[in-house]
Amino acid sequence: MTSKGPIWCLGAMSGTSLDGVDAAVILTDGHDVLDFGRSDYRAYDDDERRAIRVALGQAHGPVFEHAAEIVETAHAELLSGFPEAELVGFHGQTTLHNPENALTAQAGNGALLAEVLDRPVVWDFRSTDVEMGGQGAPLAPFYHFALARKLKSDAPIAFVNIGGVANLTWIDPSKQSPDLDGACLAFDTGPGNALIDDLVFARTGERFDENGTLARSGTTDTDLLQKLFSENRYFSKIPPKSLDRDAFSDWAAAIAEKSLEDAAATLTAGTVRAITDGLDHCPKPPERLLVTGGGRKNPTLMAMLQDAVSLPVDTVEEVGFDGDMLEAQAFAYLAVRVLRGLPTSAPGTTGVAAPVGGGRVSRPGDLAKSQS
Repeated sequence: MTSKGPIWCLGAMSGTSLDGVDAAVILTDGHDVLDFGRSDYRAYDDDERRAIRVALGQAHGPVFEHAAEIVETAHAELLSGFPEAELVGFHGQTTLHNPENALTAQAGNGALLAEVLDRPVVWDFRSTDVEMGGQGAPLAPFYHFALARKLKSDAPIAFVNIGGVANLTWIDPSKQSPDLDGACLAFDTGPGNALIDDLVFARTGERFDENGTLARSGTTDTDLLQKLFSENRYFSKIPPKSLDRDAFSDWAAAIAEKSLEDAAATLTAGTVRAITDGLDHCPKPPERLLVTGGGRKNPTLMAMLQDAVSLPVDTVEEVGFDGDMLEAQAFAYLAVRVLRGLPTSAPGTTGVAAPVGGGRVSRPGDLAKSQS
């Protein structure tokens, strides 16, 4: 790996939806995205998903360690199929995220993966930012900035990632670097798919509202949504700000007596409202919204979002990107930045006091040295 030249780096992401592991290779020098390589996916089975779900809210102990073993095994199985990658960016599985108390935990040991894969692994991306007073999330915005520059856009644009939690990145592509003042503003807007997925799983055993069919068949309770939004102080907080997957668990109780269809419609409308309210925080209106994450595959949610805003709403595929793998690619990009001592977050993306480079690099042999 040269000090400044491009690297084929493999990134992996296991997100808040708890569906599985995405892996994708990109060619980058840590500044520009030069090419896209192969990608693949490894789903968690039902038992694995249940074990990880039980570990949510924990940062240590037997349940957490069991989840970590599952995460490590799944990643090792998937990532070993990418021999072309010189470097690996490993996010792990977030089980706890409470930046107000300087806490964030991701299950999975990158040093162990470095041994298994026989390649350097960059991991533990969030801890340094949280220790420095930042939110530790979201971390994809610097990659979003690189993609916006790749599009050669002149006007501000916004990426909206609708995963378990939804987040928004506003970008001014006229800036030369993502850590400069005014280049990026990023924050979690509110619930994404997690509440909808949990509702559907609890009542039907299915993993999600396929094609938004349930929400499309239901009626949104706008009065209840108004009450839920007014009672939650998160929505009035000035960004940057971030959320834990279960930050809106009280919403589940609020829709418990509703029919499945009405509950799905209300939660889907809540996701959309949180995004549109979030746009009010942008320094100036973006030219368009580019949507990534699993939520972009829900036509009911996408239609609600387009109806709620007066600007184009497109999936990232419409500009040539892969929305299934964008977050995995982001951690490949960040891994190269960590390796080269470049910032991975900034005041505008996580609220950290100054641009900071998170992450640690583990190389084959490091684990044995640490245990000797």
